[in-house]
Amino acid sequence: MTSSAALIASARELAPRLAARLSQADELRKLPDETISDLKRAGLFRILQPKRWGGFELDAQTFFDVQIELARACASTAWVFGVVGAHAWQLALFDERAQREVWGEDSSSLISSSYAPTGTVERVEGGYRLRGRWSFSSGSDHCQWVFLGGFAPAAVDGKPPEMRTFLLPRSDYRIEDNWHTIGLRGTGSNDIVVDGAFVPEHRTHKLIDGFKCTSPGNAVNPAPLYRLPFGQLFVRSVSTSCIGIAEAAFEAFTATASKRIGAGDGAKVAIDPQVQQLCAEAAVALDELKLVLRRNIASLQEYAERGEQAPVPLRVRYRYESSHAADRCCKLVSSLFNATGGRAIFLGHPLQRAWLDVNAARAHYANNPDKPARNLGAVELTQPNTDYFI
Repeated sequence: MTSSAALIASARELAPRLAARLSQADELRKLPDETISDLKRAGLFRILQPKRWGGFELDAQTFFDVQIELARACASTAWVFGVVGAHAWQLALFDERAQREVWGEDSSSLISSSYAPTGTVERVEGGYRLRGRWSFSSGSDHCQWVFLGGFAPAAVDGKPPEMRTFLLPRSDYRIEDNWHTIGLRGTGSNDIVVDGAFVPEHRTHKLIDGFKCTSPGNAVNPAPLYRLPFGQLFVRSVSTSCIGIAEAAFEAFTATASKRIGAGDGAKVAIDPQVQQLCAEAAVALDELKLVLRRNIASLQEYAERGEQAPVPLRVRYRYESSHAADRCCKLVSSLFNATGGRAIFLGHPLQRAWLDVNAARAHYANNPDKPARNLGAVELTQPNTDYFI
C-alpha cells in the first residue's frame, strides 16, 4: 500500500521535470505525453480510485496536498491532475457496470469532463441520446472517456428534468482543438462535440444522488471516502491549484526581493516597509488557506465516517470558502506581481506565469465567489439555500 507521505514526496520529486516542460506544454497547448506517464507511474491518478480497481482509496486531503505540490511546479499539470484525478472518485459513484466498462480491461483509463449542461439530452428506450457541444474539457487528449453534464427529461410528464453526468467513450465524441488562451495553456481544455450518441441508463449519475451521498456505486464502494458530497470535492479540485500557484509565486518573489536593489534609488528592496508588509500578509494568507482546506475536508470526512450527511449550512460555507480561496490567491499573486517591478512583464518570468495561470483558474465558474458569497450571507440571515450543487 502506498502511503500519503510517499505520494506527496513523489509529486515533489516530479517538480524539476514538470518545470522543465513548461514551455513545451505551452507550445503543445496540452500536457506532454511524458507528464501524463510520470503521473501514472507515480500512481497519482489512483489516489481516489477504489482499491477493487487497483486504486489506493486514500483520503481526499492527500489528493489536495499532491495537487498543491504539482501546482508549485506546473499549474497546468496540477489543474489536469485535479480535474481528471477527481473523476476516478466520481466513477466510483456510478453503477458497477459503468466502472467495469472503464476500468475492466485497463484500470489506468482516464476520464475528462465538461459539466455545464450546454448540450441536449433526449430520453430514449434504455437510456438517453446526447447532442451538442461542451467546452473546457481539461486533459481531454489524454483521456479515453468523458463526463458530460446535462438535464435529463423526467420519466414522468410534469416532473422537472434531472441534472445528471453522462459517461461516454472516446468513440462517441470528437475533440475540437480550440484551446488558445493566456493562462493554463498546457491543460488542453478543448471542446467536446457529440452528434447523437446513445448513453445507457447505467452510464449516468444523478446530481441529487451525489448531493444525498446515496449513489449507486456506494453499494460496491462503501468506504466513507465515497460518501463525501460530490459538489464539495468537485469545487476544491478546481480551486486548490491556486494555492500551489500562489505559494510558488511567493517563493519566487522572496528569492528575488531579498537580493534586489531598486534601480531608481539604489535601496535594498528587502528593507522596504511596504514589501515587508506584503510578505507578512502573503505568508499568513497561504497558511490560512491551507488550514481552512484541511479543516473542511477533515470535517466532511468525519461526517461520512459517522454515516451522516454534512448539514447544508456547513456545505454552503465550505462552497464559498473554496471559491474565496481562488479569488484570494488571485489577488495575492497580483500584489506580488505588481511589487516585482518591470521585469515581471517579460515572458518566462515566474511571476508573469503565475499571474496568467491564477487568473485563468479564477475564471472557472466554480472559482467565482460572488454567488456563493451571496448564498452564504442569505443562509446566515435564515434565508433558504439556493445552490444545490453543494
